[in-house]
Amino acid sequence: MKHKFAVIGLGIFGNSIARTLAERGAEVLAIDNSEDHVEDIKDDVAYAVTLDATDLRALEAQNIQDMDAVVVAIGEDFEALLITTANLQELKIKRVITRASNNQQRRILEKMGVQEILSPEGEVGKTVAERLLQPSMRTFLPLPDNYEIVEIHTPKGVANKSLSQISLREKYNLNLITIKRFFEEIKDGKPTQVEHIIGVPKADTVIYPTDILLLIGKKHDIKRFIEINS
Repeated sequence: MKHKFAVIGLGIFGNSIARTLAERGAEVLAIDNSEDHVEDIKDDVAYAVTLDATDLRALEAQNIQDMDAVVVAIGEDFEALLITTANLQELKIKRVITRASNNQQRRILEKMGVQEILSPEGEVGKTVAERLLQPSMRTFLPLPDNYEIVEIHTPKGVANKSLSQISLREKYNLNLITIKRFFEEIKDGKPTQVEHIIGVPKADTVIYPTDILLLIGKKHDIKRFIEINS
């Protein structure tokens, strides 16, 4: 029997969680109030719906109470996050996992009785430690169940290869969320290296030696990928 999860808020954080759950065989309901975010993910999850999650009836109409767990990944609108979380509590969702952007938000959520809180800002020490242990790692965001999102410099072993050649999913059990790439642009009359996101990578996308890879997967799989290709 498939696990059923809902992810509310489809920015980079929520989008990554939803895609990874779907890749692992879960039935995912992806929700956002932005049609563009929903359009971006609709082909990769079981259901993608544009709605306002602060509307209790709208949530209930999606049978969200039947989910094994709901992740509230709303990033910028904390009021919307609070109302959404309260709605889920009222609907007696089995498991609610909510994101907090700082310690103050975490305290508020704790007072609401939220048991599982994702707080990236509370993981600064772990991030520093990980970067010391893995010099190629730029940023690190721990997730439940031993998953994490990391930014790493392109390992030597995968430079100038396409994603189909690297076989990230098959060989390493990892997903590439996107690539940060440097482009030379003229600013104030001078050539400057500017970092841009290149969007959703495809099978024929070639990884450049200077790229920054944004990966999601289990900690040991990410570590193995770095060690094998360094």
